[in-house]
Amino acid sequence: MTDPTDTRDTGPRVGTPLWAFLAGVTVIGFTALVVAMLRLNPGWLVELARTPLFWMLAVLVILGELRPVMLSSATVVGGTYPSTMFTFAVLLHLGLPVAVLMQAVAVAMNGVVTRKSWHRVMFNIAQSTLALTAAAVVLGMFGIVPSPALPWVPGSGDVLPIVLAGIAYFVIRATLVSGAVALHERRSITRVLKSTSGPQSLVYAGLLGLAPLVVVVMNHSPGLVPLFVAPLAAVYFTATLSMRRDHQAMHDELTGLPNRKMLIVSTEEALAEARQDERVGLFLLDLDRFKEVNDTMGHPVGDRLLQMVAHRLTHSVRPGDVVARLGGDEFAVLLPSIRDTHAAREVAARLRAALTEPVRLEGMTFDVDGSVGIALYPDHAPDFELLLQRADVAMYLAKEGRTGVELYQPDKDRNSPERLNLLGDLRRAIDNRELRLHYQPKVGLGNGAVHGVEALLRWHHPAHGPIPPSEFVPLAEQSYLMRQLTAYVIEVALDQAARWWHAGLRAQISVNISARDLLDSALPEQLELGLARYGLPPGAIQLEVTERILTGDQAYTQETIKALATLGVPLALDDFGTGYSSLIRLQRLAVSEVKIDASFVRRIAESEDDDRIVRSIVDLVRSLGLRSVAEGVETDEVAMRLAEMGCDMGQGWLFGEPMPAADATAWLHEHYEAAPDVEYGYRAEVSRTA
Repeated sequence: MTDPTDTRDTGPRVGTPLWAFLAGVTVIGFTALVVAMLRLNPGWLVELARTPLFWMLAVLVILGELRPVMLSSATVVGGTYPSTMFTFAVLLHLGLPVAVLMQAVAVAMNGVVTRKSWHRVMFNIAQSTLALTAAAVVLGMFGIVPSPALPWVPGSGDVLPIVLAGIAYFVIRATLVSGAVALHERRSITRVLKSTSGPQSLVYAGLLGLAPLVVVVMNHSPGLVPLFVAPLAAVYFTATLSMRRDHQAMHDELTGLPNRKMLIVSTEEALAEARQDERVGLFLLDLDRFKEVNDTMGHPVGDRLLQMVAHRLTHSVRPGDVVARLGGDEFAVLLPSIRDTHAAREVAARLRAALTEPVRLEGMTFDVDGSVGIALYPDHAPDFELLLQRADVAMYLAKEGRTGVELYQPDKDRNSPERLNLLGDLRRAIDNRELRLHYQPKVGLGNGAVHGVEALLRWHHPAHGPIPPSEFVPLAEQSYLMRQLTAYVIEVALDQAARWWHAGLRAQISVNISARDLLDSALPEQLELGLARYGLPPGAIQLEVTERILTGDQAYTQETIKALATLGVPLALDDFGTGYSSLIRLQRLAVSEVKIDASFVRRIAESEDDDRIVRSIVDLVRSLGLRSVAEGVETDEVAMRLAEMGCDMGQGWLFGEPMPAADATAWLHEHYEAAPDVEYGYRAEVSRTA
């Protein structure tokens, strides 16, 4: 897969250190190439060109230069070319002029095939020429000066000069290439050498170590030389498979950008090597209105848009900066070295400017924008996790304020250390099953029959006492714990429902879940297994979501909704009237029950506006063939008005307060009355209210 972050083909600006380095190496290397060619007798070259061995070696060198052996997708200096083995063998057997000539032709052909920029091709010819020249100088110190007229074949006593020549070749190539990479990405050459010299040295040792054997075979049986291609091909394909697995593990499949795992590694390296006068910047970027493109044009067009965004972002940052995709339409940008907050804001502004260029796809033009949050080391956080969290806080500030770019501000961070400690305590409370469900009745307004109970989640903290759900449920929703909390509530609710059903109280349980839970593909399977384990029918449990889900993603198009419908688990809509639902979405979500928010119900006896709102909702729900439930019923007058409106059920302190499971069981046995025309249900909900 082509790395979209590779900007090495972009020519350096004249006068920069990188330009001076490339120009210097190129001039020196081509000078050495010219000097070597002047030493080549034209007659020798003509005679050599008449031999099959020359052309066989030339083909092997060219083919070996087309694709490198890659041990890791994270290797910044690229791979090692198999042509090294045959070029070094030519150097040992026929001398420097022939070796540099073959290498130069092979590198030039590689540049044509892979469409490298001219400055990269020239530099590669120069650095390989200098490496071969260094090896030839070492051999010359031992009196070994091969030529086409006097080919050299190593013997058992020539191990030392060959080893030293190979070391010289590797050191020169590694130093020159690492120097170019270090200047291109503004990294220390020590860091580049440290990260690449180990894997590179192993491959070079294998290739250079085989070169003397190639020479021996060339001297005795030239026709056997192509057999070296077989083990070389095995090494190449093994390394390629390993590299692909490594690439898949460290890169996003759609865009080819680094993923979260590679971003962590890159950030930790940058933090470890940051100087005292430097800052490390981590940006979090979220696209605005991307969902509209997906909903309007479909996911294939959305994927192409994400690929275009990835390309724009990578070409809007400096070499050495890392652009990663964290998932969905969320990207991260790592700046291993940034001067100050002003420079960080300039980079963020450049990123947004690149995004705002109109995008044309499928004959339509899209205007894309993004919100960027900035967090800096060491100003805002000492490690990756905290940097990412605080960049996330800044990004949401940019979204809320519609400012586009925001720097992390501690006074606006809602994620206090106390909240983080509470999150850890909540995780332990779930693991230790310390949370409890208390039940409140849901009663028919027309006949007084018990239709179910609402279970309110309770947490008695060992140190802080009772913690209201309004504090810990939103905290769980914003973290990794919501899925675990929902699974816990479903398990407890099913267990209690089974006790009631098997005792003759045929109850339906309604569990309140978040939008994230509703889109979890594992939810239907968990429900199916739980119902089977407790011997309950699908109608024994009901899932409840707030009206806000209708104003966000179209959840009814998701596979989870379809799986729940297939399973037969009904859906209820809570807090109706507080959002901006459309009738079409309400119908497509296929809810069986609608709960009217308590903020309207409590005031219907005092406010004509609230009375009209509730009456309209009841009429609407009835017209759609759904059940209506009024929350917050606390007085007889409110209950009578709701019954007169035609509301099906009521729930509130008028009928009963929340009770522990044992008390609720006793209450149900006392008030339960079977009626064939009534659907019974007991509702277990993660409630935000006490």
